[in-house]
Amino acid sequence: MNEELFISGRNLPNIDPVLHVWHWPISVDIFFGGLAAGLLFFAALFYLLGKEKEMPSVIKIAPIFAPVGISIALMCLFYDLTHKLYFWQLYLTFRLESPMSFGSWVLLFITPLSFLWVFSYLREIFPKLNYKIELLITIEKFAIANRRIMAILLLPLSISLGIYTGLLLSAFNARPLWNNAILGPLFLTSGLTTAAAIIIYFAKNSAERMLFNKIILGLIVVQLFLISHMLLGYYAGTKIQLEAVQLIMGGSFTFAFIGVVIILGLLIPLILELFTFQGYKIPVIIPVILILLGGIVFRFVMVDGGQISRYLY
Repeated sequence: MNEELFISGRNLPNIDPVLHVWHWPISVDIFFGGLAAGLLFFAALFYLLGKEKEMPSVIKIAPIFAPVGISIALMCLFYDLTHKLYFWQLYLTFRLESPMSFGSWVLLFITPLSFLWVFSYLREIFPKLNYKIELLITIEKFAIANRRIMAILLLPLSISLGIYTGLLLSAFNARPLWNNAILGPLFLTSGLTTAAAIIIYFAKNSAERMLFNKIILGLIVVQLFLISHMLLGYYAGTKIQLEAVQLIMGGSFTFAFIGVVIILGLLIPLILELFTFQGYKIPVIIPVILILLGGIVFRFVMVDGGQISRYLY
C-alpha cells in the first residue's frame, strides 16, 4: 500500500487546485445535446405555426439528426461514467435544484420523443420505405396522430436540454470560469445557431433558406452580445475571476476562443450572411462548417478551461 502525505491541503490529485475529471466526451456530449435541442426546437415551433408544407427541411429532414445527436451525447455520457452499472440510480429521485438531476430527466423524456418525431415523417422523406412489421405500423400511426402533442412537449424540453448544460457548469462555484450566469442562455443560443446551420444546409427552397439566414444572423448577434457581457462580468468581478478570464483572454485558450470561436465561428459567418443578403453567392457549406466548428470548440474551451480555473488562498 502506498501512502501519500498532504501538507498544504491544496494538492488533491484530479480535484484541487485543478479539476481533471471531465475530458473530451463531456465537451462532445454538450455539443451534440445542444445541436439536437436546437433542431427539435425549430421543428416543434414551425410545426405549431402551421408551416409543415412550407418548411419541410425544418420540420421533417433536419430533425433526423436530433436522435442521432442525442444518442451520441448519451454514449459520451455513459463512456465518461466511472460506475456505469449504476446510472439508473439517477432516476430514483428528482431534484429540481440539481442541474444534473434536472438534465437526466429531460434526456429521459426528450430521447423517445425525438425518435417518434422522426419516425412519424420517415416514410414521407423516403417514399420507398415499407414497413412489414405490424408493431412499426402501429407506432407510426400513433406518432402521426400525436404530432401536435409531441411538438407542445418538445418546445419546453428542447429549451431545457439546450440550457441545462450551461446551468450545470455555472453551478460549480469553485470554478470561477464556470461561475457565470450567462453560460445557460449562451449555451442555448449556441445550440440554436448550430441547429440553424444544419437546417440551412438541407433547405429545399429559397424562402426557407433566406428565413434561416436571417435567424442565423440574429442568433450570432445575440451570441456576441452574451459573450461580451460574460467577459464584462469576469472583468467586473473579483481577482479570482480576473485570473480565470485570462485563460481565454491572453492565456492558453486565447487562440481557440478568440481565433476559432469568435472570429471563425461567429464573425466570419456573420459577414458571409451579410454578403448573402447583398446578392453574393456564398457556398452554404462554408458558414455551416465554420459555425459548427466554432460551436464545438467553444464547448472544449469552456469545459477544459473551467477545470483549470480555481481559487487559491
